[in-house]
Amino acid sequence: EVQLVESGGGLVQAGGSLRISCAASGFTFDDYTIGWFRQAPGKEREGVSCITSSDASTYYADFVKGRFTISSDVAKNTVYLQMNSLEPEDTAVYYCAAVYGSWYAPLEVSYDYWGQGTQVTVSS
Repeated sequence: EVQLVESGGGLVQAGGSLRISCAASGFTFDDYTIGWFRQAPGKEREGVSCITSSDASTYYADFVKGRFTISSDVAKNTVYLQMNSLEPEDTAVYYCAAVYGSWYAPLEVSYDYWGQGTQVTVSS
């Protein structure tokens, strides 16, 4: 059974940092692209970052480049998103998702598996 569990969200002040985690189980982790998405109230869900361990590729949305870093630990079946210089606009529920394979535009494909989300709140 495929399962994705996010953790590490919380409340931080603007300019602060958080690292959120996505623990995966039930599938061959290295064969999948793992992505982070977020959704704020009143906004559509948007892709943040993703990683495919098989080809060591990463991808970032423009609005987080230079601030966020995605990484993976295959041995632990875990993907991390290090978020620095957080802004109030980053406030959202952050979701981890998985899709098989690697993709040219990995934040635009349909992901098959989703976690429950973790809340990140950045105070003004």
